[in-house]
Amino acid sequence: MKYVVLIHSNPEPWGHPTGAHVAAYQALPAEERSRRDAAFEELLTELQGNGELVGGEALGDPGTATLYREEAAEVLVTDGPYSELKEHLAGFFLIDVADRERAEEVARQFASPGDTVELRPAMWPGGGDD
Repeated sequence: MKYVVLIHSNPEPWGHPTGAHVAAYQALPAEERSRRDAAFEELLTELQGNGELVGGEALGDPGTATLYREEAAEVLVTDGPYSELKEHLAGFFLIDVADRERAEEVARQFASPGDTVELRPAMWPGGGDD
């Protein structure tokens, strides 16, 4: 079953890894940050090694985004992101795991102070998410 792990963050200034820029993460003791960083690298190595990591990318500064919206049969182009948002999509990982339980186990390990992690099933080609 494929799932997308979406990482939402609001670092100022924008950058990756987000922990290097998020105040809540930076408030952790240095040894705790080092432990968490090593555990994250270990997780990515494990997921890649066992074939569960399909792919993923960190995303650029939301200030460089462009939004496209169709209104009255015309495509409107505006600078992004949505101005009312405080958190923005920082990156994503696509995983292919045995079941929802494993996906939740993986997503919990992506959680970090100052970030929000969203787990969402990928849609199958027929349109269903089961």
